[in-house]
Amino acid sequence: MTRKTPEPVQVIKQRRDAALSALVDGVPYIHYLGVTFDRRGDELTAVLPFDDKLIGNPFLPAIHGGVTAAFLEITAMITLNWTWLWEDIESGVLDAEEMVAGKLPRLPKTIDFTVDYLRSGLPRDAYARARVNRSGRRYASVQVEAWQDNRDRPFAAANAHFLMPRS
Repeated sequence: MTRKTPEPVQVIKQRRDAALSALVDGVPYIHYLGVTFDRRGDELTAVLPFDDKLIGNPFLPAIHGGVTAAFLEITAMITLNWTWLWEDIESGVLDAEEMVAGKLPRLPKTIDFTVDYLRSGLPRDAYARARVNRSGRRYASVQVEAWQDNRDRPFAAANAHFLMPRS
């Protein structure tokens, strides 16, 4: 029995980074907000760097509720896509170069999205992580939390449901 030679770590990392970049580049609003993703293995952390354009109430000042909701939805959507495509990215079934060129597979669509505003988002960087609770053939459920200085004190949380694409 012949065993397949493992790929070099750099090749795997490049493929993962290219695939994540392609998913993020598919949503122009992500760039407008300045959201980036920190990838550690299969775990993603979204980062929303502070910018004055994000302020909704200058008297507090506080991050706009729409920006907070968009940040949470972006995190949920990218994390679900990343989780859903992970095996195909790892195995090389999905060509990262084709994804970067704009040839993305069909992706899940948002059914509903509920945000809980727990406290004001302060004028500083924000972070978010999502957890896919269920991902089946038709439906996926995702939870997201956003925090700033202390992960144990989230300023917003959300629950999202997605319609999974048919194969």
